[in-house]
Amino acid sequence: MRKVGSGEGLANSCSDMKRRQLLVRMAAGLSGAVALGAGLDPFSSFGRKAFAAEDELRFQHVYGETVLSKPAERVVSLGYNVHDALLALDVVPVGIRQWFGNQPYGVWPWAQSHLGDAKPQLISGEVSMEVVASLQPDLIVAVGAGISKDEYDVLSQIAPVLMQPKDEPAYGTGWDELTLMVGKAVGKTELAEKRIAEVKAKFQAVRDAHPDWSSMTAVCAYNFGGETGAFIGSDTRATFLLELGFKPPQKIQSLSETQGFYARLSPEDLSPLDVDLLIWVSTSDKAPDIQALPLRKTLRAHTEGREVFAGEIMAAALSFGSILSLPYALDALKDDIVLALDGDLKTPVASSTTAGLAP
Repeated sequence: MRKVGSGEGLANSCSDMKRRQLLVRMAAGLSGAVALGAGLDPFSSFGRKAFAAEDELRFQHVYGETVLSKPAERVVSLGYNVHDALLALDVVPVGIRQWFGNQPYGVWPWAQSHLGDAKPQLISGEVSMEVVASLQPDLIVAVGAGISKDEYDVLSQIAPVLMQPKDEPAYGTGWDELTLMVGKAVGKTELAEKRIAEVKAKFQAVRDAHPDWSSMTAVCAYNFGGETGAFIGSDTRATFLLELGFKPPQKIQSLSETQGFYARLSPEDLSPLDVDLLIWVSTSDKAPDIQALPLRKTLRAHTEGREVFAGEIMAAALSFGSILSLPYALDALKDDIVLALDGDLKTPVASSTTAGLAP
């Protein structure tokens, strides 16, 4: 969620703060299906179903168990990318946690059509318990929020709180699992399953059209503040490539993780980036820092024109790694990926050319 970038559970609040700062600073540069279902007929098979009084919705998670006596209607979204999953299910949160960027109500282009005329409360910085309480939620979704047990205990006095499963890192819940979780919590499990199937089918169609990608390697890389590195493991930018059939090279897999979602590279050795497809992820639509990397020009991925550039919006979509942002990124990047891998150096890759990265 990305999510947000995934990583192992943080040992204390200090390290968690560092993690949050990294997510904000690095989210975009270092983590067709978009407008589906703009509104539901309340009597359709995907509307809210009748809920028997004896039924309960139970969620086991890292801090225990949360029980809902009925599907939630007023939801506060504290996870950095959780609101995308809710909006995909036609549930507009009453409060949304600000992650990064200057977007209205924290909602990026791929999800804005789902927001409609709603004006949710934007929650910036550290979570204000007073603000959350003032919104009178009947559910708080804090999956991927990085909150402590003490914060969870306080929030639980306001409303039931959903957290990530106990066997997952704070920022490691997959987009499909998150969507199913919130779908269950708001009484829209069938709709969640439908939306997930649509996105998976979209990726499957691209894999089917390009079976050769399964034998190729690919990496999403960054150059931020003078540091170059690669997104690895279960980070959303790394898993985007996996969903297209690509594999990480052995050199990337052997690198040591930092904060669980990226690996720093030596400025004197960028060879782990010498892959079949290299996607540069940046906070800006300009890339003078990447252009200036001396050793980049020694990479075959550069000399053979196999670089793709993901600027501000695309980088954010990959960082969110949500049920709405992933198909948006796929639609925008797939043509450039095809051109980068066509084996013809003379074929221009639009994003790379625009960013000044073409050989």
